[in-house]
Amino acid sequence: MRKLVVIAVVLAGLWSGYWFIGAKGVESAFNTWIDDRRAEGWVSQAQDVSTRGFPNRFDTIFSGLELADPDTGLAWRAEEFQILALSYQPNHVIAVWPGQQVISSPLQNITFQADNFKGSLVFDPSPDLPLDRSSIVIENLTMQSNAGWTAGLEAGQIATRKSSVAPNRHDIHFEATGLLPASSFVQGFGNGELLPSVFERALLKASVDFTGPWDRHAVETARPQITRIAISDLDAKWGELGLKAVGTVDVDARGIPTGEVAIKAKNWRKMVEIAEASGVLAPELVSTVTGALQFVAGLSGNSETLDVTLRLSGGAVFLGPIPIGAAPIIRIR
Repeated sequence: MRKLVVIAVVLAGLWSGYWFIGAKGVESAFNTWIDDRRAEGWVSQAQDVSTRGFPNRFDTIFSGLELADPDTGLAWRAEEFQILALSYQPNHVIAVWPGQQVISSPLQNITFQADNFKGSLVFDPSPDLPLDRSSIVIENLTMQSNAGWTAGLEAGQIATRKSSVAPNRHDIHFEATGLLPASSFVQGFGNGELLPSVFERALLKASVDFTGPWDRHAVETARPQITRIAISDLDAKWGELGLKAVGTVDVDARGIPTGEVAIKAKNWRKMVEIAEASGVLAPELVSTVTGALQFVAGLSGNSETLDVTLRLSGGAVFLGPIPIGAAPIIRIR
């Protein structure tokens, strides 16, 4: 019995030593990372970095955290940010964002406020910490910009997983309810009268290829850029509008997409109204596009539902031979 007690005491002492050494190592690594960014010209500071959670956790809390990348002009400020991990599984962390945080760019400052903003991230056990999979949950999010717009989200979840099929490919699943688009975006559609303010639901399943891995260098140096998007399921409902889509586009170094996307749209005439009101569709093309879409819709047997393939080429979006708008530029800042 005495031997068992001695063994237990020795093991407890060894584990305690491991935890305290590990905790100090975690704190030192984060402080070194902050100092290294500052040496590279970033705004990089934290009022306090502390690790707690003895005996089974390394829970690191950052207070007064501020980061700004001079190359992109992006900055992030949070009063508190937490990275939580089991002491025996440090490559799997829980990230807890604060109730309020601010993201800034050269164009605007956006204040985020949420009841819950939490993520689970699993990294490969490598010094570069490449992301293997993640899951982020957001509840009751509001966004307010000093550029004059507001947006929000009742509930949302995004999950990613590194693909085993191709390097630097991630499978992505996103779903949201009660999505409130930017007020300036909605008001652009006929002063907000063509659409309700809230997007009822949205679902996206896709595979996305990047120019490089999402690891610590993606934060420290440059964000990987998208080279290919394969949409396996997009399903959204916004007021009277229903939209489904599948397709694949390749994205060049300038961020210009090329490819085809098959669209199934319910109440497509309202979409034409919205495109005209927002300026995406030139007034002189409305009659031509409406006629072409009416013909295509009639082929499906339901004049209110449109089954059509959109072609993206040369920086424009085409319906058959008709250009109907500019293609979006796909760049990660």
